[in-house]
Amino acid sequence: MLSPEIREAVYAYLCGIARAEKCQIIRIGGIENHIHILVSLKPSLATSDFTRKIKTNSSRWIHDNYPKLKDFAWQPGFSCFSVSESAKISVMNYIENQEKHHERVLFKDELKMFLEKNSIDFDAEYYLD
Repeated sequence: MLSPEIREAVYAYLCGIARAEKCQIIRIGGIENHIHILVSLKPSLATSDFTRKIKTNSSRWIHDNYPKLKDFAWQPGFSCFSVSESAKISVMNYIENQEKHHERVLFKDELKMFLEKNSIDFDAEYYLD
């Protein structure tokens, strides 16, 4: 549902939410069905709280500003991974090139491979929820 026509406005709004929380979005990007955010969180803010604020506030904003997207909703879950300083540039490049990347690899397949590669337990039936 995140068409190219609205993505930049949505990303700008998400950056505003992060600033209000005293966090910094370093890179943001995505395609129609998901986004990636590289963010520096303040130490006192839990990842789940930040994600809830991002999803709740942006959903309301999207509904208010794009009436045709009245059915818009983020998926219930999310994935979060910490990134070392040495991997930061690679992650930034990955986020920057989402459209090209997902022409070759579907997100669902990539996430599953990433979880398996890093020995992260997940339920194959629900890992995309």
